[in-house]
Amino acid sequence: QVQLVESGGGLVQAGGSLRLSCSASGQTFSIFAMGWFRQAPGKDREFVAAITRSGLIKRYADSVKRRFTISRDNAKNTVYLQMNSLKPEDTAVYYCAAKSGSSVYVDENEYDYWGQGTQVTVSS
Repeated sequence: QVQLVESGGGLVQAGGSLRLSCSASGQTFSIFAMGWFRQAPGKDREFVAAITRSGLIKRYADSVKRRFTISRDNAKNTVYLQMNSLKPEDTAVYYCAAKSGSSVYVDENEYDYWGQGTQVTVSS
């Protein structure tokens, strides 16, 4: 079992920045590929960003490319999502997820463990 806890969400004005963190416990963090997903009100959950367990390969949704950056610190058992140039359409609950594997995963159905989510609200 892996427990994931997100933090860093909040209310920010359009154009601002936030950094989300996801802390993992329970198993060796470095064996897990990690991902960030989000769900806006009335919409399905969607892929945001993903990273391999080594941190060398990253993938992003087109809607967040060049604005968001995923990274990880295996020594701290933490994955981050740096969000810059935020837009009102980025408003959602953001979830981190973990999957034991060597690839990078963009499909939410691939993931085994999920956090509870953190709310990000971007005002116009």
